[in-house]
Amino acid sequence: MVGARPSAFLPATLGSLATSTTVAEQPGWLPIAGLRNPGLSLISGLLVTLPVFLQAPWVRLAPFSAAVFTVPLLALALLLSRHANPRLSRAGQLLVGFSGSWLAGCIFWGWCRLHPIWHLPIEAFVLPLALTGLRGPWKLACGFYLGSLLGTAATDAAMAASGVMAYWPQVLGASPADAPLLLQAAALQVLSPLPLLLVIGCAAVLLQTCRWLWQRGEVGRVSSAALATTLAVDALFLLAALLAPGLSGLI
Repeated sequence: MVGARPSAFLPATLGSLATSTTVAEQPGWLPIAGLRNPGLSLISGLLVTLPVFLQAPWVRLAPFSAAVFTVPLLALALLLSRHANPRLSRAGQLLVGFSGSWLAGCIFWGWCRLHPIWHLPIEAFVLPLALTGLRGPWKLACGFYLGSLLGTAATDAAMAASGVMAYWPQVLGASPADAPLLLQAAALQVLSPLPLLLVIGCAAVLLQTCRWLWQRGEVGRVSSAALATTLAVDALFLLAALLAPGLSGLI
């Protein structure tokens, strides 16, 4: 799902985070380990939040310029990836993966947002490249992209299984006065017994997936952080839809 404004100094932030010590591989749970020793996993989580806090309002106002922003974003990513500092180089690789997610999000939310059936196919437009690149020099970029895509797929699946997918075009096509009411109605449906059970079950599976990925090396930690952050953002979005739907990033 998409909609607080990140720092205007994103490259500097990435640089300072990337110079932090990389999280040592350990079976500990993601948020605890990441807070003790922030690194690429923290950058991955921060990048997942950008579509929520920056891309969503930008795409609503000017989808074309948001899509074109992919060019300088990718240029920065490639520049960082060639940096002599290995941590900055890895941060640049993460940005390469993020660039793919950014462009897909701009295309969908800018021109196809009323058609949820196209959401996952558009988000997955570089899936074959990401799968083949997992063992190559761009494996961190692929790991981030795949973790984000898995989170998107899980979100869409949970929405479809809980019966709220039908509200999607209604909410986005409604008037400013009606949209918050429809969004709140969709969120309330999630709290019905069966949909709530499905959502909780999906969240439990994703949490176990995060734990498993976290123990699979640096690429796994990047994917785990992206997936876990997606789950957290979804929970915050549901809470916002219930309590303050007018402030949601979706409408």
